[in-house]
Amino acid sequence: MERRDQILHVAGKLFSQRGYHATSMRELAKELNLQGGSLYAHIASKEELLLEVVRQAAARFLAVLEGLEGDPVAKVRALVRGHLRVIAEELPRATVFFHEWKHLSPPLLEEAKALRRRYEEGVQGVIQEGVEKGVFRVESVRLATLFLLSALNWTYQWYRPEGPLSPEELGEIYARMALRALGVKEGEDGAA
Repeated sequence: MERRDQILHVAGKLFSQRGYHATSMRELAKELNLQGGSLYAHIASKEELLLEVVRQAAARFLAVLEGLEGDPVAKVRALVRGHLRVIAEELPRATVFFHEWKHLSPPLLEEAKALRRRYEEGVQGVIQEGVEKGVFRVESVRLATLFLLSALNWTYQWYRPEGPLSPEELGEIYARMALRALGVKEGEDGAA
């Protein structure tokens, strides 16, 4: 792992555990076995680190969205599974993406908001497609999007990969619940 990748990895871990404001550059340097000043040879600022961690998490979530194929039910199933897999595999970065991003200052905050909005709009597009094809029955596409993302995003608070459910098992359970919430009846969701 290259030094910058190590820095980003440790920054994501510390920001997720302690919070952005409670993590000092001195603590970050100590965790990396670096002198405080030499850390700045690799990064410009602590805020730059925060934005880069947010960008990395966003890229993983957007990759899930961009890889969706099939009908709306298959897309939602893959979206839910992929979203939860990213959280499980990237728990520190996902935590920062969901919680610490708001500590960025403009214009960096605007970039983070744009990344989050892009993902949200993609999810909304999948739900809209399902409604237009008569597969999903929801009162409001916008609220259905927020409902789904809220259910998925909150898992960073409690999910642990070493827990009783694998990411795949959790993804399958959540996918079934999500499809029911979108108005797909048992047997219409393609599940065996």
